[in-house]
Amino acid sequence: MAIWKRETTLLQLNQRSAGCMVEHLGIRFTALTDDSLAAMMPVDHRTTQPFGLLHGGASAALAETLGSMAGYLCTTGDDYIVGLEINANHIRSAREGEVRGVCRPLHLGRSHQVWQIEIFDQQDQLCCISRLTTSVMQRQ
Repeated sequence: MAIWKRETTLLQLNQRSAGCMVEHLGIRFTALTDDSLAAMMPVDHRTTQPFGLLHGGASAALAETLGSMAGYLCTTGDDYIVGLEINANHIRSAREGEVRGVCRPLHLGRSHQVWQIEIFDQQDQLCCISRLTTSVMQRQ
């Protein structure tokens, strides 16, 4: 059973990301299943640190992008999502190609959500594991 409350397509998700940091970092949504959202991000001049490795902040940006968009898809009406806390454990470095982030819920509450985001390199090895806590906000 799908967890999503909003209907969307990958095309719509990617169009929504135009003109902001998501587009600048080259993040693109690639898969939407009943209980997960995935995206790819290049490992290039936009996302590496001075020593040529994937920047930890870029991994955190990918994680927050996935968790925030997934959180939004679990809301209705004028509700929106804001991040409260993010952590990231960097396990393995990536130097080239792309990384893939996969986001799944750990908790979907009425006012808070907790998301786990795993980031893999091109060899499908875990590079980073992140947890994002979000708050569901209501427009007033």
